[in-house]
Amino acid sequence: MGHSSGIGVLDKAMRVLHAAAEGPCSLADLCDAADLPRATAHRLAVGLEVHRMLSRDADGMWRPGPALGELARTAADPVVEASAPVLPRLREATGESVQVYRVEGTRRVCVAAVEPPTGLRDTVLVGSRLPLTAGSGAKVLLAWADPTLQRAVLADAAFGERALAEVRRRGWAQSVAEREPGVASVAAPIRGHDGRVVAAISVSGPVDRMGRRPGARWAADLLAAAESIETRLGS
Repeated sequence: MGHSSGIGVLDKAMRVLHAAAEGPCSLADLCDAADLPRATAHRLAVGLEVHRMLSRDADGMWRPGPALGELARTAADPVVEASAPVLPRLREATGESVQVYRVEGTRRVCVAAVEPPTGLRDTVLVGSRLPLTAGSGAKVLLAWADPTLQRAVLADAAFGERALAEVRRRGWAQSVAEREPGVASVAAPIRGHDGRVVAAISVSGPVDRMGRRPGARWAADLLAAAESIETRLGS
């Protein structure tokens, strides 16, 4: 946490929050990580607890509090904003459903979606939580995920480590009737300004339209759309 606002108490409080976000902290841990005297760290932590920005678990360890999640849910998602003008163009190009997914815990959540106006479609509603164990979007998110999450999910996944290695090599993923019978999809990573994968963009539809090798048909369009979103994100 290297930023300084020039408001001393606020900067110290942010150091305490960032320390707790790294993992459950004792008061001594907070002092060390935030580089603060014991009395100062304790006063700030208790104050942040009153505002529900920090909480203490059964062992008395400091953790991020529920107010942080509540505030985050109302924040604008830069990926959603950057995707807004791109997704309709991809839908027009493919004639299929388009979604953007993010990792949430051990699942993926749909944060943006557009549908073709008529005909059969793969409808995934914004806010839907899907498993990370099947589908092209899951493969993309898992391919660049933390190894701990990879190990946890791969135990029950429809694919293995070799498939994830192939996704990393190729730069996109495809699936046919993996998440749902009769549905095929292609997905590509969306990277933030630091190069890390922050989301997956996916095109999905009936297998009889998408084909058994949907990547051969739509991967290039998908990669171009992902690049367009990344440009809008300022990567």
